[in-house]
Amino acid sequence: MMSDLHRTLTPFHAALFVFVAATATILGAWAFQLAGYAPCELCLKQRIPYYIGIPVALLTLFVASRHRLGSHRGARLGLAVLALIFIASALFGAYHAGVEWGFWPGPADCTGTLEKAGSMNDFMKQLQTTKVVRCDAVAIRILGLSLAGWNAVISAVMAIVAGLAAAPGATRQHARG
Repeated sequence: MMSDLHRTLTPFHAALFVFVAATATILGAWAFQLAGYAPCELCLKQRIPYYIGIPVALLTLFVASRHRLGSHRGARLGLAVLALIFIASALFGAYHAGVEWGFWPGPADCTGTLEKAGSMNDFMKQLQTTKVVRCDAVAIRILGLSLAGWNAVISAVMAIVAGLAAAPGATRQHARG
């Protein structure tokens, strides 16, 4: 099945898939935020690959649509870049999910326990400097996965699709031509 996908997936369709999936994912993250699920520091950092990947996918989509042959070097280069971006995103999402599951510690400034304040002044200082949204606390689970876990899955799928379409041996026919 994977080899069939590799042979039939055009750069145009792969770029379109990544663009739509990445855009839907970041819109979903914003919707959860608007619904009251405040993102932690790691959640906000997980959005960076999307802010980079969406314009790259759009540019790759444009390049792929301008050539009758879907194997154009520019489109394949764009897809390779997208694969790398979303491999990094999947790894970072898996790291954050591991922090949430307690598999490893997260950044000290958004995980762990609070130190007990020695005085009222210390307590007031702690209130002003302590971040409220913890990176090791899951705000919501959907089908057993946190949003960080879903980011890892979605990013991995986008990386696979982009990587397959960028690889040598992928289809040479443009879907529209």
